[in-house]
Amino acid sequence: MALYTRQSFVAVTLLPSRCWGVISLNCEKMFEIALGVARGIEYLHRGCEMQILHFDIKPHNILLDENFLPKVSDFGLARLCPLDNSIVSLTAARGTLGYIAPELFYKNIGGISYKADVYSFGMLLMEMAGKRKNLNATIEKSSQIYFPTWVFDQLSEGKDIKVGDATEEEEKIIKKMIIVALWCIQMKPSDRPSMNKVVEMLEGEIESLEMPPKPFLYPQQMPEVVPGDNSSTTSASTVTNSTEIVLIADANQTM
Repeated sequence: MALYTRQSFVAVTLLPSRCWGVISLNCEKMFEIALGVARGIEYLHRGCEMQILHFDIKPHNILLDENFLPKVSDFGLARLCPLDNSIVSLTAARGTLGYIAPELFYKNIGGISYKADVYSFGMLLMEMAGKRKNLNATIEKSSQIYFPTWVFDQLSEGKDIKVGDATEEEEKIIKKMIIVALWCIQMKPSDRPSMNKVVEMLEGEIESLEMPPKPFLYPQQMPEVVPGDNSSTTSASTVTNSTEIVLIADANQTM
């Protein structure tokens, strides 16, 4: 992952880009950003009088200030609901493909709640840890095309995760981020942690983390769409097919 700057803009991208100058972000800085994002989402869920469900957590909606402190942005798809209201009703799926929680399409796996944001954060966290898109068809080894599947198998077999030229200490940070991400992207909402628990896991020691079950990751593993379920319908106004994964912010903007 690299940092691209021009004038008042700061951008962190997971993809090759034709931007202007490049400054690498080290693993520790990426972890700090990820933890900051997790705390921000936790605040949306539990820190206000009303619960705020974002429904579009993705790299493009994480803004960084001049000190690389993250801010969650773009609340166009967000929903307000009482803190004690665990399930919300939607007439259509909303979010960005690649980050949308499965329950927004498949009604029979669980109700729609704040756990949808947890799933989206997990997909984001996985990309930050791996410094790549979760789905990359240009990868030479076919087993690595879908990163979450490959990395789960590697960890389950006791293998180390090599990301670039990461040091041994950085590999521990990467492994922690990946394990937390795997918990977040569990198929059933009830199997995912709350954002409060996510923050706790990120702040804790990696030795205290357990490996989660393998998430359902492929379309053929997904449950069937419930006939007549409007929540499985997507529209151009609510679902964006993201072709570029990028964090971008105006460094002079006040949030």
